Amino acid sequence: MTITYERDTIASVNRTYFANPLINLPIADHDRLEAFIQRLEKSVYVPPANASIDKHGNIISEKVGYTLDREIFKRLFYTYFFTKDASTIEAPMRKVYPAVDSELLSQIRVKRIGQYATYFNSSNKERSHNIVLASEAINNQVIFPGETFSFNKTVGKRTKEKGYLRAPVIVRGELSEDIGGGICQISSTLYNAVDSAGMTITERYSHSKRVAYVPPGRDATVSWYGPDFRFTNNYQQPILI
Repeated sequence: MTITYERDTIASVNRTYFANPLINLPIADHDRLEAFIQRLEKSVYVPPANASIDKHGNIISEKVGYTLDREIFKRLFYTYFFTKDASTIEAPMRKVYPAVDSELLSQIRVKRIGQYATYFNSSNKERSHNIVLASEAINNQVIFPGETFSFNKTVGKRTKEKGYLRAPVIVRGELSEDIGGGICQISSTLYNAVDSAGMTITERYSHSKRVAYVPPGRDATVSWYGPDFRFTNNYQQPILI
């Protein structure tokens, strides 16, 4: 069987590969089939993109994603498996809709419920660069009613591959340098903004040493293998960062 996607061949398989060697009957090996479907699914998946707001305040429309329609593919596969004919099929796809569309975004950006500002020295290029990357990662995030936002999960691991640079960090009360230094200013600024909006803070830790950009006790330190900053949307409507 040959499988194509947008007219390109993406996989070729033989029915004997899926035959169960322990049973002398025309029964497909379930584990092999599931593993094959998972690989196929990854190769054709097109993720959806949420609607967003650009730096000028304009709404950028959402994009629909696509994924393999597993049920239809299984029916096509078994039709091939139980016949003697060769077969070429186009990978059946189904739409994956984004969680945030333009209509929702236009509704929830109407009223500001919380805000906070901090300032940093832009002459520290590495730290400033990290701050920009982290702020871009959380920008345009929508949190639905009852949903919990995780800073670490949203921003992801801070690595060189993602563009993060070495900059000052606080480790056990002492200044040091590490990849992603400076992003705690973003998590701390966000903490004060969501706290002013009345959100439920579910996880928040202060640094082991006072930081200059927020008042004492108003910071939120984060580390990929350590503390996270998390809060829950306790409103009846989605909120937008």
